[in-house]
Amino acid sequence: MCLATPMKIMKIKKDNKAVVGSNNHHHEIDLSLIKKPKVGDYVLAHGDMAINKLPKKEAEKILKLIKKCHE
Repeated sequence: MCLATPMKIMKIKKDNKAVVGSNNHHHEIDLSLIKKPKVGDYVLAHGDMAINKLPKKEAEKILKLIKKCHE
């Protein structure tokens, strides 16, 4: 089963790509589906694609739940 995960945009690159991070994990995703992305935004990432923007509080809440499940 695959889940979409909240990720914070760390750096925006060329060609609608960005470096995102969450819980000390960083990778590159495509931002083509996101309107006006900027560094510091939280996005819901599935595989190598950002599928939606998230409010910071909602993203942090989800990340906290994920972390709790892995304890």
